[in-house]
Amino acid sequence: MTDYPELQLFIDNRWRKAAETLPVLNPATEQEIGRLPIARRADLDDALEAAERGFKIWSRTAPRIRAQIILKAASLMRERGPQIAPSITLENGKPLAQAGMEVVRGAEFFEWDAGEAQRLYGHVVPSAPGIRYSVIREPAGIVAGFAPWNFPLSQPARKVAGALASGCSIILKAAEETPAGAMHIARAFQDAGLPAGVLNLVFGNPAEISSYLIPQDRVRVVAFTGSTSVGIHLTEMAARAMTPVLMELGGHAPVIVCDDVDPAAAGTMSAVRKARNSGQVCTSPTRFFVMEKSYQAFAKAFADRAAAVRMGNGLDPATEMGPVANHRRIAALEALVEDARAKGAKVLAGGTRPNGPGYFFPVTVLAEVPDDARVMREEPFGPLAIINPVRDLDDAIARANSLPFGLAAYGFTHSAANVDRLTQGIEAGNLSINTLEASVAEVPFGGVKYSGHGREGGAEGLHHYTVTKTISHKMELDHEPTVSGAKP
Repeated sequence: MTDYPELQLFIDNRWRKAAETLPVLNPATEQEIGRLPIARRADLDDALEAAERGFKIWSRTAPRIRAQIILKAASLMRERGPQIAPSITLENGKPLAQAGMEVVRGAEFFEWDAGEAQRLYGHVVPSAPGIRYSVIREPAGIVAGFAPWNFPLSQPARKVAGALASGCSIILKAAEETPAGAMHIARAFQDAGLPAGVLNLVFGNPAEISSYLIPQDRVRVVAFTGSTSVGIHLTEMAARAMTPVLMELGGHAPVIVCDDVDPAAAGTMSAVRKARNSGQVCTSPTRFFVMEKSYQAFAKAFADRAAAVRMGNGLDPATEMGPVANHRRIAALEALVEDARAKGAKVLAGGTRPNGPGYFFPVTVLAEVPDDARVMREEPFGPLAIINPVRDLDDAIARANSLPFGLAAYGFTHSAANVDRLTQGIEAGNLSINTLEASVAEVPFGGVKYSGHGREGGAEGLHHYTVTKTISHKMELDHEPTVSGAKP
């Protein structure tokens, strides 16, 4: 049997247990695989004290040295990938191959940001003789980071990488459903020689931890990935403390399929991507708007490939798609499918939960879905796709932009003119053409509208963890004459 790590808190470079624990379940079997430690108020106070001490050391550590430690931790994660990946599969359910890719992806975030740590350049502003204006970036302070459950290692990695590369310390509240990935990150940094207090890891009641940490004066940045509703709540809380936020929130990604591409190839590719991580990806392609000429061929290819996706335990090498996270996702998906069906949508594939244990739900394809169906407005966050015909590109862009979300969007076309229209017209932080990959370490990632604020990754990824300081330096002190009538 694959081992699952003993779960503990990590505070001030020490692992600690907790008096209160909760079960961690394998979503493929619904069996308990571990016990989650619940942080008490005293643990959070200790984490704040440790992070404050750690910041004083880390913010004064040369960027080159910071980069060396981050790169060492990333190297350890890569080396330990065969041990880390099974624990991700056990707690999240994704196929083992995808879990292994996630470990690599997390390491890539650390490697990129380690390089950017040495490129947080300031600049000198041209000025008159005898005075110099310079602008520099400094670490903001303690970061309160909140990571979701859908990517147990790579999502915490983005928060930790940005904070540490910038010279900040961080208190990371990782997801209670999938805690092992963040623990492996903390272990790697401990073994890489990160100073005590720079990285602290806690688990517990999300509302209690966020409501305690975010208003603290010592917390200078809040970084969150999760649902839009929770993100809005945390932003309001941070605003009362005048604390800046980095918010990567929900999406409902549109995909526009033009009639100059092979519709069957695009449909097959899209179905495979929809199954990735059981559709539990904020950038997952969901609303497909297909030109009428290509609609039938695209829908058939998509539905055929979706029906062929093999569900099962992620530890089975033949598995293409594992379960969704929990019973709540099952209930949400069933409700969306039933509502769409009642309003006249066609179910081309899936739609019904199979019998047996585990939170399995098939790749489900809904076609010709009316605009008043809930799924047209609510992110399903599961293996559910909508395929609707559109008259032309203007119609597709208008429908793609009709929601208050704007995280990722996609297009299939070989026309430069179409690409230009999509680039100018689509309201999203990330637009991908002829690929369904929306986020890599080298480029900034984030949303517009209700999909968030700020960017992670790329050259811009560290900016939100820094403050900009302007220095005005006059070379000599002026000896101005005494004001007339004033006493000497």
